[in-house]
Amino acid sequence: MVSFSSAPIDPERVYELIGKGAAGSVLFHYAVAKPMGTREGITSHITYESHGDVEQNLEDIAAEMKEQWNLTDVLLLRRQGTVAVGEIISLVAISSSASEDAFAACRHGLARLKKMPTIKKTEVYS
Repeated sequence: MVSFSSAPIDPERVYELIGKGAAGSVLFHYAVAKPMGTREGITSHITYESHGDVEQNLEDIAAEMKEQWNLTDVLLLRRQGTVAVGEIISLVAISSSASEDAFAACRHGLARLKKMPTIKKTEVYS
């Protein structure tokens, strides 16, 4: 499952969304908006806007991960709109029968989410 939504990512709810049938390992990585200090000030929030088919981009990443590793399920969630410092930006969730595959796929998914060409990120400073 993939999603690009303005709704906050609820950590309690997402565990129910990932397939766990044959999995011996379920791994979640939440990326959180952090304050960055620059000459402009300190980050107050970040906006994420669509610049293309974000959900297809997420589907492609999930398919790539399933091809490369032995995974039971992949869940990729991205926020759009305004995300305040401390809020969850994205989630990469993996279930697998092998923890090595889960960790490797999660690292790969996180790297791919950071470089998505279909999302424009704008940091707003206080």
